[in-house]
Amino acid sequence: MGTKFINLKPTTTNRLYYVILALNGTATMTRFILTLIVCTSAFLLTLNKTRATEPAPNVLTQEQQAQLTPQNILDELMAGNSRFVSNNLTERNHSKQVREAYAGQFPKAVILSCLDSRIPVEDVFDRGVGDIFVARVAGNFINEDILGSMEFACRVAGAKLIIVLGHTHCGAVQAAIDNVQLGNITPMLAKIRPALKTAQPFTGNKTSANPEYVAHICCENIRMAVRMIQKESEILKALKDSGSIDIVGAYYDLSSGTVSLVEGK
Repeated sequence: MGTKFINLKPTTTNRLYYVILALNGTATMTRFILTLIVCTSAFLLTLNKTRATEPAPNVLTQEQQAQLTPQNILDELMAGNSRFVSNNLTERNHSKQVREAYAGQFPKAVILSCLDSRIPVEDVFDRGVGDIFVARVAGNFINEDILGSMEFACRVAGAKLIIVLGHTHCGAVQAAIDNVQLGNITPMLAKIRPALKTAQPFTGNKTSANPEYVAHICCENIRMAVRMIQKESEILKALKDSGSIDIVGAYYDLSSGTVSLVEGK
């Protein structure tokens, strides 16, 4: 039998059929999109209502600062780091906090961090506007300017905790190990290089190519900074001896975001 072909000649009836079909398809799609918009809006409204029931953190007041202890603050910062690692940072209204903080500041702690751009210090500890002082210098070493800043933070502004925060794979420490000679970088590294002599004995390849040795010196550099703060600043040593402040070392893991305390002196 011969094959019958349907006549698709564009008659007026055929054109009307396709117009109706297209309109039906458009109507179906329109209904789907509207339904999706309504459902999404309802979900976001519910989410916003849930968030609204949780009070946003306010800027720390002088009275609140006075009630804190160095250990309270350390525990709070470490808990904040756990939230950072689990991607569960506190939601804050930073614009509101900026307006609240303009008249004065009463931070809990001062953190000396390396210059490394991969360490967002406030986020690492889940802190907001006015919560912490942050000083930064490549290799997180101590000098007169850093000490003066810390004395202001603790003696004048009332901060009760100092953290020296080093990190894994620190480029400044690696450069100090290699004794890099380059402009103002060389005298800067001279403030880190003493850690190579004060570090505990190390068995293995003592070069920047050995990650274990770099980590070994990074931790000693942190300890050295903690020691120097107390040695070079009578003000901070007196505050620590009285229990008004504490001074600790910490080590940030670039691969995980985890902060761990550095033990030893």
